[in-house]
Amino acid sequence: MDTYLLDWANLLLRWTHVIVAIAWIGSSFYFVFLDNSLTAPEDPALKEKGVGGELWAVHGGGFYNPQKYLLAPKTIPEHLHWFFWESYSTWLSGFALFTVVYLFNASNFLIDKTVHAWSPAAAVAAALGFLAAFWVVYDLICRWVGERKGAVGGDAIVGALVLLYVVGAAWLACQLFAGRAAFLMVGAMLATAMSANVFFWIIPGQRKVIAQMRAGLAVEAIHGQRAKQRSVHNTYFTLPVLVAMLSNHYGWLYQGPHNWLVLVLLMLAGALIRHSFVVRHKALVQGQRVPWEYAGGGTVALLALSIWLAPAAPTAAELAAVPAQVHFSDVKAVVDQRCVLCHNAQVQNKNVALHTPELIQQHAQQMYQQAVVLKQMPMNNATQITDAERGIIKRWYESGAPAN
Repeated sequence: MDTYLLDWANLLLRWTHVIVAIAWIGSSFYFVFLDNSLTAPEDPALKEKGVGGELWAVHGGGFYNPQKYLLAPKTIPEHLHWFFWESYSTWLSGFALFTVVYLFNASNFLIDKTVHAWSPAAAVAAALGFLAAFWVVYDLICRWVGERKGAVGGDAIVGALVLLYVVGAAWLACQLFAGRAAFLMVGAMLATAMSANVFFWIIPGQRKVIAQMRAGLAVEAIHGQRAKQRSVHNTYFTLPVLVAMLSNHYGWLYQGPHNWLVLVLLMLAGALIRHSFVVRHKALVQGQRVPWEYAGGGTVALLALSIWLAPAAPTAAELAAVPAQVHFSDVKAVVDQRCVLCHNAQVQNKNVALHTPELIQQHAQQMYQQAVVLKQMPMNNATQITDAERGIIKRWYESGAPAN
């Protein structure tokens, strides 16, 4: 029953997380598009009001005319819509899901003893520290380098330092945690920084600016500069975060000896593709050439990864290790040794039991998908299944999963 209730918690939290993440990412993408698509108003009345840019759009049968003020309207409305709950809800639901799936099951999901053998408590502490440490170092980079007065190329230097730190964090995560957990951990640390940017700097800065305006005080420019910097970072983090989160469904991504490099290239491809769309908006408004080469670079990186990770043709020795004709008894011997430990009458991970011939037949397709195609099972290969044994399951299933 405990496993069943955890599965329900997993489903509902995952569903919630996806919904609020769509809301956050959607609003973020929209405002980046809006900022880069505004044109100077021609109407003298708008200029008089202090409008610096506007956009005409049509959607759902209606016309829209969003306007952006150079600083603020002459009179600040009493009721303003604040975009922050999308961010907070995404992080809170994501952290809750991370807790249910990974922290409560650290021995199964966080730890791969062939990578680093340590206790569940130590792994959990390290995972939480990983999230906090990235935010602290990232924030220091942004403030010490990005906000130095007179710094030449400050944004570029910040970007380079953050990139190096992400690469180092990806490498370290893959040396400490199971590959699946390491990929998700790197995505979670970036997502934590994104939400922390909103919580610690963007929203508080906007509140201070509005308070200064209403009090008739001079507005401190640092608040707007900082909010813009962190908002730009957030939009570039988005696609790397998403691919890191989705990667745990594809075992062939994170099981190799250079999995950290796979993750870095995946995230780099996402950042390049996102940059292409960011600069595209501005290029179209200014009548300039759209620099698709950034998206092209990201696509080339993905293509190179697909070639690099393509499974090699089985060697003669590997082919010889798989019987030409596989019988059910061969499959059952593999399942009994490699799978039944976690899928039996007492322990039924994912509500799958494999301790009888009938149950093996019933779950033949799931076994094939998880152990052969995706190579996600056994989890972190805890039972040391071999490629030859995966080959036995493959040949048996593809021959119709006979019961004899």
